[in-house]
Amino acid sequence: MKTNRRCRALLAVSLNLMALLFSTTAFITTHWCEGTQRVPKPSCGKERKTNCLNYGGNETANETNQNVVHYSWETGDDRFLFRYFHTGIWYSCEENINTAGEKCRSFIDLAPASEKGVLWLSVVSEVLYILLLVVGFSLMCLELFHSSSVIDGLKLNAFAAVFTVLSGLLGMVAHMMYTQVFQVTVSLGPEDWRPHSWDYGWSFCLAWGSFTCCMAASVTTLNSYTKTVIEFRHKRKIFEQGFREEQNFLDQEAIKYFRERTEEERAEAGDLRLQCLHSCSPN
Repeated sequence: MKTNRRCRALLAVSLNLMALLFSTTAFITTHWCEGTQRVPKPSCGKERKTNCLNYGGNETANETNQNVVHYSWETGDDRFLFRYFHTGIWYSCEENINTAGEKCRSFIDLAPASEKGVLWLSVVSEVLYILLLVVGFSLMCLELFHSSSVIDGLKLNAFAAVFTVLSGLLGMVAHMMYTQVFQVTVSLGPEDWRPHSWDYGWSFCLAWGSFTCCMAASVTTLNSYTKTVIEFRHKRKIFEQGFREEQNFLDQEAIKYFRERTEEERAEAGDLRLQCLHSCSPN
């Protein structure tokens, strides 16, 4: 029983650690959502001669360049570029079309005023989610390595399960609130930021993977607690049943002994009475 209990505790600790690593990584990265934004092509110049708009000038020099768009009201989508962007809880980063690299801006500033409260509530929930995971992980480690008795281990096990379940619920609410805020920002956010197309990124997958590991750790911890309690109750029942049988056997032996003693005493008393009658009778 002790080996199985230790294996379950080790599995719960491993799942909790994975949930903690995944959630921390997702919280600090900017790939919750990613996609493309449609932006006007910049003007052609000395430093930029491709993927740009030519508003006149030396048109003959650019006739052979297929990436230069000659400005016309009929060009339609040819006047636009699709730049890559990715967004996290804190920042939204976009591909810089003029120079190499990316430029980032605060996603909290991009969110509509009506959604800022929900976004901050999501941030607070994410922080509490990580903190409760740390508490649950610490309790599981104490139960695994420093538990002096089974009863103390069961108490730590129960508290760890409670904290882990609460952290999982907070994480689920935080992820859903962020998703709601992002979808509203896509519709009502600044025009120069609104995505043309988008999808969820690997940080979002890590966040929900963390939630899955967290709930798996809580289920494993509760399972370990329940199995240990059931095993103790079963052993106690067997012990009490054996004790009753032994007590009944001792009681029957005691009754049998006293019965035999009583019969012997009665026989001895009868013999004494007979002797007394013989000795007291006249010759």
